[in-house]
Amino acid sequence: MTDITADAETTPDAADPRFRALAGRPGKIIAIHLSYDSRAQQRGRRPNDPSYFFKPSSSVAASGSEIERPHGTELLAFEGEIALVIGAAARRVSVADAWSHVAAVTASNDFGLYDLRANDKGSNVRSKGGDGFTPIGPALIEASSIDPSALRVRTWVNGELVQDDTTAGLIFSLPRLVADLSQHFTLETGDVILTGTPAGSSVVTPGDVVEVEVDAPDAPGAPTSGRLVTTVSQGTAPFDPQLGSMPAVDDTQRAEAWGSAELAGLPSAEAGGTLGDELRRKLAAVPVAALSGQLRKRGLNNVTIDGVRPMHPGVKIVGTAKTLRFVPNREDLFGTHGGGYNAQKRVFDTVRAGEIIVIEARGDASSGTLGDILAIRAHARNAAAIVTDGGVRDYDAVGAVGIPVYSNGAHPAVLGRRHVPWEGDVTIGCGGTTVQPGDIIVGDNDGVIVIPPGLVEEVVDAALAQEDEDAWVAGQVAAGHPIEGLFPMNAEWRARFDAERSGR
Repeated sequence: MTDITADAETTPDAADPRFRALAGRPGKIIAIHLSYDSRAQQRGRRPNDPSYFFKPSSSVAASGSEIERPHGTELLAFEGEIALVIGAAARRVSVADAWSHVAAVTASNDFGLYDLRANDKGSNVRSKGGDGFTPIGPALIEASSIDPSALRVRTWVNGELVQDDTTAGLIFSLPRLVADLSQHFTLETGDVILTGTPAGSSVVTPGDVVEVEVDAPDAPGAPTSGRLVTTVSQGTAPFDPQLGSMPAVDDTQRAEAWGSAELAGLPSAEAGGTLGDELRRKLAAVPVAALSGQLRKRGLNNVTIDGVRPMHPGVKIVGTAKTLRFVPNREDLFGTHGGGYNAQKRVFDTVRAGEIIVIEARGDASSGTLGDILAIRAHARNAAAIVTDGGVRDYDAVGAVGIPVYSNGAHPAVLGRRHVPWEGDVTIGCGGTTVQPGDIIVGDNDGVIVIPPGLVEEVVDAALAQEDEDAWVAGQVAAGHPIEGLFPMNAEWRARFDAERSGR
């Protein structure tokens, strides 16, 4: 281990206990979004290149500190990470030379508050910038004494090991991160790079104790950072809704914060939403027209998604709705919501097996609302189908993916021509009909219908019975009987039908 605090008395903020593991307040803290293969597999996406965000130095805390879970929030998550402390300034350095610019490594915890994540997108300004959200320490390991490809990071929550991975599992090596960042700006002495977290990150609650340790178990002396200890406490000061957006969570955020839908207490991806195998089989056997008739009998007339046509005629779709809402394009809003890991990408990245992505595009088909890459992603996630009342870009390529799609037609323009991807997993309007997350969606060549989950068993059983009756009537008409009195059946024909069915 090394001590780079020898000149601490000449360094501003060196006496501040928050920075006692460092040489003083770091000028920059740069964190990476996704860097471990285990985490990428857990999230279901693997980046081609690293992407980053900044954390304020005011978020640094020392070992033994507390972190507040703010009042009115529920999804405070830990992320045990390896922190790099820059020694010699680095500007446009090579990968081969990058490690020589690192003075030390230590443990860090990149805490994040998922309740505030959506409105700051990839910047994470509020969701990861709070006071105490970046504990670092307690001791430094001299970088020149270790192999950057042979470091280990482990995390414990209340004494239970929950994260255990090594830098051999990184998608991007530690020297590559240093070299990449140095081509964009100067890494200065004392800057800190948080190098990402492996699988196992999850939610903690007040009273939990989180410990992170970084070590080099195969290096001489097996140097270690020691355990970085943070205790979670409950904040009492509420956010002011007059000043900014308030905390908000949905099931997508819960699943990502906890690490999986199962850990969050949500239905698993394999569960196919609320549909069991038998109910799914029944729905697949009933024409949409029959379901429409039964819903009409129950006073539900506005349940068809109008204006959409199947790209794969003859293919029946059945599933539960996962919703995505676009708002009309406004250039400033597209600038804040259209790029990065936007709502559209989040929905396609988190759709579960058996779900149908339903997109509100206000019936505007004058730009695409999805293309082949997103269709491939939905297909890989085992989504049941995609329904959009907007256009489809890369129409032939989307058709070749294999996932059933209903749309308002083809259009070559990209999303930003007409739409801003605004939010997912909310109540939307698609094709003139209201669709809520979890609604039952059924489609065939006649169109697409929305069934409230509380009515689906009753409606499908009644529709099956009606189909049996209609098939019997059709047989009688084909045999030469006149329609009058038979369709609908009068008392005489009803008695004959009941007698035949009871004796069957």
